[in-house]
Amino acid sequence: MFTFLKNQSPVRIISLGFAAVILVGSLLLSLPCSIRAGQTVRYIDALYTSTSAVCVTGLIAVDPGDTFTPLGQFFLGALIQIGGLGVTAVGAGVIMAMGKKVNLKGRNIIREAMNLNSGRGTIRFVKNVLFTTLAFELAGAALSFLVFIRDYPLSHALGISLFHSVAAFNNSGFDILGGGQSLIPYQDNVSLNLITCILIFFGGIGFLVIREMVDQKFRWRKFSMHTKVVLTMSAVLILTGTILLRLTEDITWMGAFFNSITARTAGFSTYPLGEFSQAGLMVMIVLMFIGASPGSTGGGIKTSTVFVLLQGIKSAATNTSEKAFHYAIPADAFRKATVITLIGLGVVISGSWLILMLHPEMAFVDVVFEVASAFSTAGLSTGITGDLCDAAKLLSILTMYIGRLGPLTIVSLWYFNKGERTRYPDGNIAVG
Repeated sequence: MFTFLKNQSPVRIISLGFAAVILVGSLLLSLPCSIRAGQTVRYIDALYTSTSAVCVTGLIAVDPGDTFTPLGQFFLGALIQIGGLGVTAVGAGVIMAMGKKVNLKGRNIIREAMNLNSGRGTIRFVKNVLFTTLAFELAGAALSFLVFIRDYPLSHALGISLFHSVAAFNNSGFDILGGGQSLIPYQDNVSLNLITCILIFFGGIGFLVIREMVDQKFRWRKFSMHTKVVLTMSAVLILTGTILLRLTEDITWMGAFFNSITARTAGFSTYPLGEFSQAGLMVMIVLMFIGASPGSTGGGIKTSTVFVLLQGIKSAATNTSEKAFHYAIPADAFRKATVITLIGLGVVISGSWLILMLHPEMAFVDVVFEVASAFSTAGLSTGITGDLCDAAKLLSILTMYIGRLGPLTIVSLWYFNKGERTRYPDGNIAVG
């Protein structure tokens, strides 16, 4: 086994690691001690839930609060934590906790998983990631506890607070409140809305950005191009999404703000999405597809990808070089962004078509919303998840897995490109 892994590329090891955790998680969630008395969980639903947790999606085939025991909910929270941090980061943390050193192969795997430019400072970065995660989740749990203690007994409120903080920071969207209502009962609770939004935001901008913000003492002029792009795009998307959702839906400004943030791969909802207009669902689909930022706990094609696409289009339209924030954009960035976007669109379109073939009775917009949510690991749904047949659930499982690992696999193609031996003369082709 170890010889087999030793001969594999870092991306393959990462992919296999996620798959292994998903399978182990499905078995743990299938155990009798994980399921409440009177409840039954088919293996396909346990596998679906485990995949959704490890891929930090939040789509559910069974309600976690009503179905799983406290032990089962603990397993679910652990799967979310592993999925959000990444199998490699958690594995490296365990190795360091045992007092052992991470070898060169392990460092290369971490570099691939975390989108680091080099292997220098890899272990220090992993320690920062673990410390940052712990700090945000403990702070979020403490603040959330002040809200939940009003409605639940002490021990129950403590458990809900910890689970909610882990789910929010890791952009997973799971809740254990029961009833399948997500955070709808708390749609008017300003404190919980803001706490959740802050956790989602920082979990979604990426650990590289968080570290740089702290290191540079939040001075904008000292930030790198990547950090400026991530923060700018995040702010623009949040503001634009808030305004558009407020215009299309009969919800409060707080509701529009919350849904604008949670649509970018978090998966919580404070309003029933099944009652949203098609215009509102369209806004949510676009936000979900874009998703979070590189190196974060979220999914989607990423904010930086969209930024590079827009700059490339602007460059072509104005016949100027691609630049931003007094930096030149790398020459091959536009090509990578285009490939990532087209593959993402291909997954969503093909997945939607297949589910519509399996469920012709379902509305087109609901199916596209579901598949876009699975690919972007957003976890939002208009309410059709539980009605999917087993084949459609397996398709959704595959879509979530691709959405969680796809960008890493795509980027790795350039790392392993050995170049072509044959060169051909340029041909003529009409475009546009």
